[in-house]
Amino acid sequence: MMKLKPDQTRTYDLEGFKQRAACLCFRGEQEDEVLLVSSSGHPDQWIVPGGGMEPEEEPGAAAVREVYEEAGVRGKLGRLLGLFENLERKHRTHVYVLAVTEILEDWEDSVNIGRKRQWFKVEDAIKVLQGHKPVQAEYLEKWKSAGSPSVPVSGLLPCGNPASQADRA
Repeated sequence: MMKLKPDQTRTYDLEGFKQRAACLCFRGEQEDEVLLVSSSGHPDQWIVPGGGMEPEEEPGAAAVREVYEEAGVRGKLGRLLGLFENLERKHRTHVYVLAVTEILEDWEDSVNIGRKRQWFKVEDAIKVLQGHKPVQAEYLEKWKSAGSPSVPVSGLLPCGNPASQADRA
Protein backbone atom coordinates (compact mmCIF):
# COMPACT_ATOMS: atom_id res chain seq x y z
CA MET A 1 0.00 0.00 0.00
CA MET A 2 1.44 3.34 -0.98
CA LYS A 3 1.50 6.23 1.44
CA LEU A 4 -0.40 9.03 -0.26
CA LYS A 5 0.35 12.62 0.68
CA PRO A 6 -1.58 14.79 -1.78
CA ASP A 7 -1.36 17.98 0.27
CA GLN A 8 2.28 17.67 1.32
CA THR A 9 4.68 20.38 0.21
CA ARG A 10 8.14 19.06 -0.57
CA THR A 11 11.17 21.11 0.45
CA TYR A 12 14.33 21.26 -1.62
CA ASP A 13 17.76 22.76 -1.13
CA LEU A 14 19.41 25.17 -3.58
CA GLU A 15 20.78 22.27 -5.64
CA GLY A 16 17.35 20.67 -6.06
CA PHE A 17 17.80 17.87 -3.51
CA LYS A 18 14.71 16.91 -1.51
CA GLN A 19 15.30 17.66 2.17
CA ARG A 20 14.61 14.72 4.49
CA ALA A 21 15.12 13.83 8.15
CA ALA A 22 15.40 10.44 9.86
CA CYS A 23 16.37 8.84 13.17
CA LEU A 24 18.27 5.76 14.12
CA CYS A 25 15.92 4.76 16.94
CA PHE A 26 17.71 2.77 19.63
CA ARG A 27 16.18 0.79 22.47
CA GLY A 28 17.35 2.64 25.57
CA GLU A 29 20.74 4.26 26.03
CA GLN A 30 22.81 1.14 25.24
CA GLU A 31 22.25 1.63 21.50
CA ASP A 32 22.59 -2.10 20.76
CA GLU A 33 19.24 -2.57 19.00
CA VAL A 34 17.82 -0.32 16.29
CA LEU A 35 14.19 -0.03 15.18
CA LEU A 36 13.31 -0.48 11.51
CA VAL A 37 9.89 -0.12 9.90
CA SER A 38 8.31 -1.80 6.90
CA SER A 39 8.45 0.20 3.68
CA SER A 40 5.13 1.69 2.58
CA GLY A 41 5.89 0.78 -1.04
CA HIS A 42 7.43 -2.65 -0.35
CA PRO A 43 6.00 -4.03 2.93
CA ASP A 44 8.40 -6.99 2.89
CA GLN A 45 11.42 -4.65 3.12
CA TRP A 46 12.69 -2.90 6.26
CA ILE A 47 13.80 0.75 6.30
CA VAL A 48 14.98 3.46 8.70
CA PRO A 49 12.02 5.69 9.66
CA GLY A 50 12.22 9.13 8.10
CA GLY A 51 10.72 11.39 5.49
CA GLY A 52 10.44 14.79 3.91
CA MET A 53 10.84 18.02 5.81
CA GLU A 54 7.95 20.47 5.80
CA PRO A 55 8.49 24.16 4.93
CA GLU A 56 10.19 26.09 7.75
CA GLU A 57 10.64 22.85 9.76
CA GLU A 58 13.95 22.28 11.53
CA PRO A 59 15.65 18.95 10.70
CA GLY A 60 15.53 17.68 14.31
CA ALA A 61 11.82 18.46 14.62
CA ALA A 62 11.15 16.75 11.28
CA ALA A 63 13.06 13.64 12.40
CA VAL A 64 11.06 13.41 15.64
CA ARG A 65 7.77 13.91 13.75
CA GLU A 66 8.64 11.26 11.16
CA VAL A 67 9.54 8.55 13.69
CA TYR A 68 6.36 9.29 15.63
CA GLU A 69 4.26 8.92 12.44
CA GLU A 70 6.10 5.97 10.89
CA ALA A 71 7.35 3.97 13.89
CA GLY A 72 5.04 5.07 16.71
CA VAL A 73 7.86 5.92 19.09
CA ARG A 74 8.96 8.91 21.14
CA GLY A 75 12.27 9.45 22.81
CA LYS A 76 15.28 11.57 23.59
CA LEU A 77 16.74 13.15 20.46
CA GLY A 78 20.51 12.82 20.49
CA ARG A 79 23.31 13.86 18.20
CA LEU A 80 23.11 14.66 14.52
CA LEU A 81 24.92 11.74 12.92
CA GLY A 82 25.33 13.48 9.59
CA LEU A 83 23.84 14.59 6.30
CA PHE A 84 23.58 11.70 3.85
CA GLU A 85 23.14 12.12 0.12
CA ASN A 86 21.29 9.74 -2.18
CA LEU A 87 22.21 10.73 -5.72
CA GLU A 88 19.89 8.17 -7.31
CA ARG A 89 16.79 9.59 -5.60
CA LYS A 90 18.18 13.14 -5.27
CA HIS A 91 17.63 13.27 -1.49
CA ARG A 92 19.69 14.73 1.35
CA THR A 93 18.77 13.30 4.73
CA HIS A 94 19.68 14.69 8.17
CA VAL A 95 20.11 11.60 10.36
CA TYR A 96 19.86 11.78 14.15
CA VAL A 97 20.20 9.30 16.98
CA LEU A 98 17.10 8.82 19.15
CA ALA A 99 16.91 6.88 22.44
CA VAL A 100 13.38 5.43 22.51
CA THR A 101 11.51 6.07 25.76
CA GLU A 102 7.91 5.39 24.68
CA ILE A 103 6.44 2.83 22.26
CA LEU A 104 2.84 3.37 21.17
CA GLU A 105 0.64 0.32 20.70
CA ASP A 106 -1.21 1.90 17.76
CA TRP A 107 0.24 4.71 15.68
CA GLU A 108 -0.64 6.66 12.53
CA ASP A 109 1.04 4.45 9.92
CA SER A 110 0.11 1.15 11.60
CA VAL A 111 -3.57 2.13 11.52
CA ASN A 112 -3.60 3.86 8.11
CA ILE A 113 -1.32 1.64 6.00
CA GLY A 114 -0.53 -1.40 8.16
CA ARG A 115 3.12 -0.46 8.70
CA LYS A 116 5.10 -2.83 10.95
CA ARG A 117 8.16 -2.22 13.14
CA GLN A 118 10.86 -4.53 14.43
CA TRP A 119 13.98 -4.30 16.61
CA PHE A 120 17.23 -5.50 15.03
CA LYS A 121 20.76 -5.96 16.34
CA VAL A 122 22.85 -3.31 14.57
CA GLU A 123 24.81 -5.84 12.46
CA ASP A 124 21.58 -7.54 11.37
CA ALA A 125 20.01 -4.20 10.45
CA ILE A 126 23.03 -3.33 8.28
CA LYS A 127 22.68 -6.65 6.43
CA VAL A 128 18.93 -6.14 5.97
CA LEU A 129 19.42 -2.63 4.55
CA GLN A 130 22.45 -3.23 2.31
CA GLY A 131 20.52 -4.85 -0.53
CA HIS A 132 17.72 -2.34 -1.08
CA LYS A 133 18.73 0.75 0.97
CA PRO A 134 22.55 1.00 0.87
CA VAL A 135 22.55 4.68 1.89
CA GLN A 136 20.54 3.75 5.01
CA ALA A 137 23.05 0.98 5.77
CA GLU A 138 25.67 3.76 5.65
CA TYR A 139 23.84 5.55 8.49
CA LEU A 140 24.55 2.58 10.77
CA GLU A 141 28.12 2.15 9.50
CA LYS A 142 28.82 5.79 10.34
CA TRP A 143 27.15 5.35 13.75
CA LYS A 144 29.42 2.35 14.44
CA SER A 145 32.56 4.25 13.41
CA ALA A 146 31.62 7.30 15.52
CA GLY A 147 31.55 5.20 18.68
CA SER A 148 30.63 8.09 20.97
CA PRO A 149 27.59 8.33 23.24
CA SER A 150 24.65 10.45 22.18
CA VAL A 151 24.72 14.12 23.08
CA PRO A 152 21.70 16.41 23.29
CA VAL A 153 20.89 18.30 20.11
CA SER A 154 21.20 21.57 22.03
CA GLY A 155 24.95 20.94 22.08
CA LEU A 156 25.16 20.83 18.28
CA LEU A 157 26.11 23.65 15.97
CA PRO A 158 23.81 24.59 13.08
CA CYS A 159 24.20 22.35 10.05
CA GLY A 160 25.17 25.12 7.65
CA ASN A 161 25.07 24.60 3.90
CA PRO A 162 24.00 21.00 3.09
CA ALA A 163 26.01 21.03 -0.12
CA SER A 164 29.24 21.59 1.79
CA GLN A 165 28.51 18.68 4.14
CA ALA A 166 27.41 16.09 1.58
CA ASP A 167 30.95 14.82 1.03
CA ARG A 168 31.53 14.30 4.76
CA ALA A 169 28.84 11.60 5.08
